[in-house]
This record gives sequence, structure tokens and C-alpha cells, in this order.
Amino acid sequence: MISKQARNRQIDWSLCFIADSEASTGRNILWLIEEAVAGGATIVQLRGKKWTVREFLTIGVEAVELLRPKGIPLIINDRTDIALACRADGVHLGQDDLPVEAARRILGLGRLIGLSVNTPEEARKAEDVGADYMGVGPVFPTLSKPDLPPLLGLECLRRIRAETRLPILAIGGITPARAAEVIAAGADGLAVISAIASAVSPRQASTEFIEAIGKVRKNRPN
Repeated sequence: MISKQARNRQIDWSLCFIADSEASTGRNILWLIEEAVAGGATIVQLRGKKWTVREFLTIGVEAVELLRPKGIPLIINDRTDIALACRADGVHLGQDDLPVEAARRILGLGRLIGLSVNTPEEARKAEDVGADYMGVGPVFPTLSKPDLPPLLGLECLRRIRAETRLPILAIGGITPARAAEVIAAGADGLAVISAIASAVSPRQASTEFIEAIGKVRKNRPN
């Protein structure tokens, strides 16, 4: 089942900036978000593994206040309670987090629920349990997450695409130079952490991703 949020709201899945507290290299996380969005990021996911609950909530509220006037959805990583409390647009869950069905009971049909998947079987189940979109990866090697599941590569991404109608955000070692092949393999958009967060200019880095995605779509046969 696809939720009312996904059915009734047009989401631009092109570029999700994952604003990760540990990848921020000491820079203000809200500044990073603002710069990424100014460069073209269309979604923001907020992740703070080492934040206290109160810190996460405070930053979540500030991020909502920053992004909502711009029409940019804010997704909270892992914490359904924080997503509800700060009135974010949704939550992104891992395979070991709260089940999608339970998160849906908490958040209702008005918010997005994403799920990380690594296999075609997980993709089929994600659609069955009512996820709105999938984070699929890691496609390529990355240092952004220490506890990586197996690398997918482009061929497994294609197999996952064949299993689901849900939007796919591909993640893991993706650069603007690799955007074309990842989109061609079936991704609806790219989820990026360090390539934006660690860039000298996060704004320019986001722009480079958006330009690369635009070129792929412009050259795609109708």
C-alpha cells in the first residue's frame, strides 16, 4: 500500500542531502542544509547518531522552520518519535529499526516513510508493508557508514528496480560523474552525504549533482 502522502503529494526525488552530524566536519549542520538546498538539493534527511534526544529534537525543529517555507521535505533518520515531535515530513528507517507498520501507526498516512534495502527481496517486502520510498545501497564503496551491508553495484540496483514501483534513492559512493549510470540503472534520485557535507562549497557540490542528473534526464529517450 502506498500512503496518501505519496499518492497526493508531488515529491522531487532528484537529490537527497543526508545532513549527518558526524560527516559535517565541524560545520554548522543548519548552514550545511541551507547551502545544499541553495545548490539544488530537493530533500533533506537529518541524521545524528550521537545527538541526545533533546539535541536531535531541537535541530529537527530548526530544520523544519528552515525548509518548510522553501517547500523542501525534511526526513528524520531512524527516530519516528523525533519525526512526529518536530513535525517533519517523514522518517527513514533501517532494516533493524521500528517496523514500517508500527511507524505508520505513529505517523499516520500524512507523512513519508522510507526504508533502506539491499536486496530484491527486501525491496518487495518494503512495498508490501507500505513504505513510500526506498534508500538502496551502498551502490559503490563509501566511508560515510562504518557498518555497511554488501555492495550492490549497478546490476543489483537494476534487479531491485525491476521488483518495485516505489521511488528509489540510490546511496553509497555516488559522485556527479557516476550520476548518469546510477539513474540509468533505475534510481529516481541520489542520496548523498560526504560528497556534499565535506565539500569546500556544499552549495556548488549540490549544483554539480543537480546538473549531472538534469543531463541524464534530458538525454533519456522518451
